[in-house]
Amino acid sequence: MKRLTALLLLIVAGPALAAEVNGFRVWTDPEKTRAVLDLDSAADYQLFTLQNPHRVVLDLKDSAVSTPLAFNEEHGGVLRGVRHGRPDPNTLRVVLDLDGEARAKSFLLAPTGQYGHRLVVDIFDQENTGQTPEVRTLASVQGDSERDLVIVIDAGHGGEDPGAIGKHKTREKDVVLQISKRLKKVIDAEPGMRAVLTRSGDYYLPHRTRYEKARDERADLFVSIHADAFTKRSVKGSSVFVLSQRGASSEFARLIAQGENASDLVGGVSLNDKDDLLTSVLLDLSQSATIQASNGIAQSILDSIGKTAKVHKPHVGRANFLVLKSPDVPSVLIETAFISNPTEEKRLTEREFQSNMAKAIARGIKNYFYRSPPPGTWIASQRQSTRHVVARGETLGGIANRYQVTLSSLRQANKLPSDVIMVGTELLIPTS
Repeated sequence: MKRLTALLLLIVAGPALAAEVNGFRVWTDPEKTRAVLDLDSAADYQLFTLQNPHRVVLDLKDSAVSTPLAFNEEHGGVLRGVRHGRPDPNTLRVVLDLDGEARAKSFLLAPTGQYGHRLVVDIFDQENTGQTPEVRTLASVQGDSERDLVIVIDAGHGGEDPGAIGKHKTREKDVVLQISKRLKKVIDAEPGMRAVLTRSGDYYLPHRTRYEKARDERADLFVSIHADAFTKRSVKGSSVFVLSQRGASSEFARLIAQGENASDLVGGVSLNDKDDLLTSVLLDLSQSATIQASNGIAQSILDSIGKTAKVHKPHVGRANFLVLKSPDVPSVLIETAFISNPTEEKRLTEREFQSNMAKAIARGIKNYFYRSPPPGTWIASQRQSTRHVVARGETLGGIANRYQVTLSSLRQANKLPSDVIMVGTELLIPTS
C-alpha cells in the first residue's frame, strides 16, 4: 500500500526537474549578440530557428523558470525580447525574438568563479556575415613614410565578466573602460600618435581576440588596463606588468595572473586548445624581442605613474598573462589601482583620478617612443630633424620635452643666456 501511495504521489508531482533557469543576461559586441541562461544544473536542450517572425527557440527538457527573464534593451543587439512557455508538460521553451534573420550557435558551460551552469547562445546578424575581407597589399602593409604610432588600448573584462568588484560594488569592467576612453583621447591629441580601443562598450572579448586586434592594427604597443584586487584591503598602488617566459616572478604576481586568465573561462572560451604559433621556435624568438621592448615601455610608464600616484612596487612585475602573449607587439598590463581598497575604489570612479592616470600612462608611452621611435613613423622623422622653428605659445622647456633632450643641452646648443625665446627663432636640436 505504501509503495502504491508513493507511486501515485510521483505521478501527481510530475517528472523531476533537470534544471531551473534562475537568470538571463544579454550582451552585444561588434560581431554578435550573446544571450546567457543561468541554470542550477546541466540541462538537455535543443536549439532551432523559426521565421515569420524571426526567432531562436530553446527547448529544455524537464526544466522550469524560477525567476522572471529580464531583458535589457541597452545590450539587446539583434534581440527584441525574450519569453517562455510550455509546448508540452515536460518541456520548457524559451523564445528569443529577433529583429531580422540571424544564425545561432549554443553551448553549455560548467560552473566557474562566481557563475554556475550556463547555457550560452551566440546570435550572428546575417546581414554582417557577407562582408568582404580587407585585401592587404604591399602598399597597405608598408604604410606611409611618416605613419602614426599605433597604440591599442584594451579595457579588461566586460560583458558578463565584471572583473574584480569593490566593497561598494564598483565593477572593474566599468572603471577600466572609462580610463581607457580617456587614455585614447589623450593619445589621439598627440601629433603622430593614434589609439585604437579593443572594446568601446560593455561586452566581453576573449583574450586572444584582444591581442589579435593589436596585430591586425599593426600596433606599436598593446596596453591592457585593469583595476587590481587582493585579499588584504589595505594593499594599494599602481602596478605595471609584462609577460614572463618563465612564469610569474612572485606569488603575488602569480595570483593576479591566474585571476586575469580565468576570465576566458568566465567569458565562455575554452583554454584547453593551444595556439600552435606559441609553441614554435620562430614565435619564441619573436616573443623574446617583443618582451625586451615591453620591459622598456613598462618601466617608462611606471616611472611616469609614480610622479602622480602611488605605485605598489617600484619595479615592473612579470607574470604569465595570456593577454600579453602577442608574439610581435610589445605589450604591457597596467593595474591602475586596487579596487579592493575602499579608498582607491572611490578614486577609480572619480574623473580627476581617471584623467590623471590616463595622462600619466600616455606620458610614459610618449617618453619611451620619443627616445626609441619605430622607423617610418612621424615621431622618428621628428627625431631626425636637427632644427626647430619656434611657434607662438611654445616654451623652451616644452620644446626640450618634445624632443626628449635636456633643457640645459638645448640652451647650450643654441648659446641662449636664458629660457626666453622669440617666435620664429630657429633652434638647433642636439642629437643627445
